[in-house]
Amino acid sequence: MTRPQLLDGQDLPAAPLQRRSQDNRSRLKAAALAAFGEAGYERTSIDAIARRASLATGTVYQHYRSKRQLLLALMDDLLEQLGQLDLKPAHAGDPRRVLHDLLTRAFARDLHYLGAYRAWQEAVLVDADLLAKQNAIHQWTTARVMAVLQYLQRLPGARPDVDLQGLATVLDSFFWSLLGQASRMTDAELKRSIASVTHLMHHAMFTDATR
Repeated sequence: MTRPQLLDGQDLPAAPLQRRSQDNRSRLKAAALAAFGEAGYERTSIDAIARRASLATGTVYQHYRSKRQLLLALMDDLLEQLGQLDLKPAHAGDPRRVLHDLLTRAFARDLHYLGAYRAWQEAVLVDADLLAKQNAIHQWTTARVMAVLQYLQRLPGARPDVDLQGLATVLDSFFWSLLGQASRMTDAELKRSIASVTHLMHHAMFTDATR
């Protein structure tokens, strides 16, 4: 299943070719991530993003036609990062480590986008089109989790009657929920949360003998 392309049909301004313009776009994205993370979607303005990036407001519109389009670009970057996450188990035969490693690697990559996800959660509440995109995102990420669980179920000690689709949905919901909360968590709290869900998923899929 291919990942949702959030920018399809968005009529984006042409991608910058000059180094200075490319740097400006990167600065705008970084400023938007920080502003969205602090103030949310509605309370963040294009002017505020421009000021934070030390750029003129008009420069923003050279790259993105609206705040909404900028948010879509940031979320599309997040999905691109998720798509690059290698779901091939690094510890063949050790299901607990497979689950723990997958979650750890996902959050090591995705915490950079906390601001975008906070704003996204707010925006989908009032934008039906974004909500439809959100549903497509969850279908894609759940399918990726499902592939990992299907691998695990082939390992010795796996319970034969597990509802993999249900587990994949739960694990996907946990991922997005934790991503939304992670900005308020210490590193130790995040590690404990990952360890807890690893334990729960392992217990759900494997008999007690396979510790």
